Amino acid sequence: MKARVKLVDGVAFMAHGDSGHGLIVDGAEVIGGRNLGPRPMELVLQGLATCSAMDVISMLRKAREAVSDLIIDVEATRADTVPKVFTQIHLTYTVEGHNLRPRMVERAVNLSQEKYCSVSRMLASTATITHSYEIREVAPDPTPTAD
Repeated sequence: MKARVKLVDGVAFMAHGDSGHGLIVDGAEVIGGRNLGPRPMELVLQGLATCSAMDVISMLRKAREAVSDLIIDVEATRADTVPKVFTQIHLTYTVEGHNLRPRMVERAVNLSQEKYCSVSRMLASTATITHSYEIREVAPDPTPTAD
């Protein structure tokens, strides 16, 4: 796996990965940024959430759970001194669907955090990572009817 960043202006960089997709990453105004894109540490949290989200949604679909939405909110605390690594991270999973089995949701979330999510495993060396989940019942998708 490879990545490349190229200076755009000030402290803004264009970042590209092997997938060919790119995004602008910028610093805070206090260090010369212009708010053109997310900060690097925001991307780390977003990477953690999306890594786990892919695990969880895949496991729930394989278990034939009628999941219609998955939202993960992440809150983190950073060290006060440089390097300002994350020291505590909490993920809150909100899983929406019809007749979801709580044990399947709990299993998917736990397996993601404890085994499959590589971003979580890397961050666990500097941060205490906790998680919780909520299940929201929604009506099933209506079945199309023939006219």
